[in-house]
Amino acid sequence: MKRLKWLYPGMLIKRWISLAVFGILMISMGFVIVISEPNPENKAIAGVVIIIGILCVIIAVKRILQSFITVFMPEPERSKNMLVDKIYEKRILNKGPKIVVIGGGTGLSTLLTGLKQKTSNITAIVTVADDGGSSGRLREEFGVLPPGDIRNCLVALADSEDLLGALFQFRFQEGKELHGHNFGNLFITALSQITGDFAKAIRESSKVLAIRGNVFPATLQKVKLVAKKEDGKETVGECLIREDKESPIARLSLMPGDCEATRESVEAIREADAIILGPGSLYTSVMPNLLIGGIQKEIIKSKAAKIYICNVMTESGETDDYSVSDHVRAIIKHTHPKIINYCIANISRIPTPLYEKYKNEENKFPVRLDETDARWFKRERIMLVRARIADTKEFVRHDSAKLSDVIMDILNENRKR
Repeated sequence: MKRLKWLYPGMLIKRWISLAVFGILMISMGFVIVISEPNPENKAIAGVVIIIGILCVIIAVKRILQSFITVFMPEPERSKNMLVDKIYEKRILNKGPKIVVIGGGTGLSTLLTGLKQKTSNITAIVTVADDGGSSGRLREEFGVLPPGDIRNCLVALADSEDLLGALFQFRFQEGKELHGHNFGNLFITALSQITGDFAKAIRESSKVLAIRGNVFPATLQKVKLVAKKEDGKETVGECLIREDKESPIARLSLMPGDCEATRESVEAIREADAIILGPGSLYTSVMPNLLIGGIQKEIIKSKAAKIYICNVMTESGETDDYSVSDHVRAIIKHTHPKIINYCIANISRIPTPLYEKYKNEENKFPVRLDETDARWFKRERIMLVRARIADTKEFVRHDSAKLSDVIMDILNENRKR
């Protein structure tokens, strides 16, 4: 009975199927005449019949496809663009390199926005050490892992309508209990409560947003960051580490120290063509993932291109007066020399108004890159890639398109070697 539904009135299919059948009959009849009829005039008529038949089939197929597209994508103009995007994604982007991006914060989501235009084989491994803002409140009240950074990555990789992405990023500005909470955070928290599984909640959220690639938490254990300062003081919690600016960070660790990496994260690293660290806060976004034994071990073993993207600006209380090489030194100090073999550093000039704004309001400065850095990278056999990758329109941040272009250039060069 289900098959007979195609013949119901108003389906807008029967007429075009009939036209296609008529066209096929015309083509068949024309070829029969061409083969069996010796008269040239009749052969000419048969040729016209064949052409008419071909046109009928083309029109019928086109109309049938339009009928399907109209049902699944009701807006005609948007449907055409979405169909092209879907075909491009399936045929081109699905054949792109396997890229694993490790970090957290807005820097990671910015990079993902650009990378999803190059490949669909993206895996974002995201820190779960956040304990501030909406994520921190949900972590304390419901005992879930912090969803904020994961939500940002999901939205960055989303292939769905803009409205749905905006909904996930919507932050409540009113209400006693909801004020400051983000809808996407609440959605993921509710899903994790329903399913009883935070990882499954992320998978289901990925389906809702129709993301390109995968997003995985670095670990499913509730971890806290511990920073030992140069003055001997110990600060626990990402939020407090950011706020405590009295003494530089000497050493970073996780509590508990033996937390396990998620299985999906480890498998993604093993299969990767490129592993990218950052961009993002060195000590509170990038480093927490690398302190997880399973992740660190797999990165060191990997033969993939291992790329660190250095921040454009220093961060007050974390990387004051750091140069590009200081960032990489800190990572190596906490992990292993083989964890990085490429470093991308910005050489775009920061406009004076923005420079003064960051200096006076946030005590942030452009990350230094000089010849001393260049010599250090050469000694360590780490390829330093200088590139103009800063977006300085309103804020200082990485330009996602330019940055993804540089990454693809590195991968192309790496393949040639």
